[in-house]
Amino acid sequence: MTRWTPDPTFYPSPGAAAGAPPEKLAYVAAFDRAAEKPDAIAVIDTDPASPEYGRVVGWTDLPHTGDELHHFGWNACSSALCPTAPHPHVERRYLIVPGLRSSRIYVLDTLADPRNPRLVKEISADELAEKANYSRPHTIHCGPDGIYVSALGAGQGGDGPGGIAILDHKTFDVRGQWEADRGDQHLAYDFWWHLTQDVLVTSEWGTPDMIEDGIVPELLLGRKYGHRIHFWDLAKRSLVQTVDLGDQYQMTLELRPAHDPSATHGFLGVVISVEDLSASIWAWHRSDGSFAVRKIIDIPAEPADPDLLPPALKPFGAVPPLVTDIDLSVDDRFLYVSCWGTGELRRYDVSDPFNPVFLDSVHLGGIVRRTPHPAFPEERLAGGPQMVEVSRDGKRVYVTNSLYGSWDDQFYPDGVGAWLAKIDATDEGLTLDDRFFPHGDEFRGRRVHQTRLQGGDASSDSYCFPS
Repeated sequence: MTRWTPDPTFYPSPGAAAGAPPEKLAYVAAFDRAAEKPDAIAVIDTDPASPEYGRVVGWTDLPHTGDELHHFGWNACSSALCPTAPHPHVERRYLIVPGLRSSRIYVLDTLADPRNPRLVKEISADELAEKANYSRPHTIHCGPDGIYVSALGAGQGGDGPGGIAILDHKTFDVRGQWEADRGDQHLAYDFWWHLTQDVLVTSEWGTPDMIEDGIVPELLLGRKYGHRIHFWDLAKRSLVQTVDLGDQYQMTLELRPAHDPSATHGFLGVVISVEDLSASIWAWHRSDGSFAVRKIIDIPAEPADPDLLPPALKPFGAVPPLVTDIDLSVDDRFLYVSCWGTGELRRYDVSDPFNPVFLDSVHLGGIVRRTPHPAFPEERLAGGPQMVEVSRDGKRVYVTNSLYGSWDDQFYPDGVGAWLAKIDATDEGLTLDDRFFPHGDEFRGRRVHQTRLQGGDASSDSYCFPS
């Protein structure tokens, strides 16, 4: 996997990455909720000039059942061009694919046949537990010195602490646990960093016991899910500061730091406030040596007829937005916010990160709305925009509709289905592409979660040089 010259999909700066050619393929995690069939990576043709545009053109089954594929990432990316990167000639070739329920991690090679990635390595749950004392691997980021993998649980049982494990760039062996001093951090979920400033940020969801059988009302109303974010010294691997948003803000999930390596701000999505069912977006920044976090966007719940709501929501007579994913365009201008409950993808101008401006939105699905895709206007959709991925040039946005198996079942008890939609983004607005809507049987009975774009995307790469 070592090259003589840097991988051409690596870019030193976000500005250079924004000029990358459009992706030709998208990789999508597909899982079988019943755990009777193997989970898979589905490959979608994203080339508008192709006769197979918008179709599933490749499929790689994994060897086991019950993995519940969720998030995944590349083995290497633009961070390999950082001055401190010890392996500058690695290449973006392997997909690192964790099973959130099984704790296995798969390595798939995309080089020989990008439409049919080939399994080349499997890391067992036992190896992850033995070497890093973690389980339920989640987020993958390609660091300059290794592959970082967040995990929700400790190596054994269903409790924490969760944290981050490191994989070797070349062998994919588990090196061990990243944290040298975690302080009182116990819950884990997402992480990312400001590489040039030696800062790593982590967020909180819950331990495996708190999430695997669905959202637990007693824990939610008891304000037990995560409501803090943590700032770490990346070089010393130690916790420096924790900011508590307030325990009414439950589930601090996705983290999106600015791509500009000279900036020290970023965005955080919070799923729900137990006081009014709203969702919120927060921004962090560093001032006088410490970090502050401020709420910048409130998205209210929508009143609804209780007869149209799932049992968990009937007492409230409202649909919570349930912000479960966000994504920041590579130029740091637009923040996309998935409202999985109300079935809406919102776009904000965050050029001034502390004064965001709502621009526009697209509706698909939703607990009550069930908005159809324009290409299939008679088909009421379940699920809503959930995992969102933005192309490097910011012109294409992809959304899938499954959140997490047991949580899908609670909020969409009549079935969530499977769909992937593409939205064309311009300064003038967002438009659903009616030529691009793989859904239903095309995913062979699996649900679909994260999308990764061939060559990189807005949530895959980190940069060390400003534009």
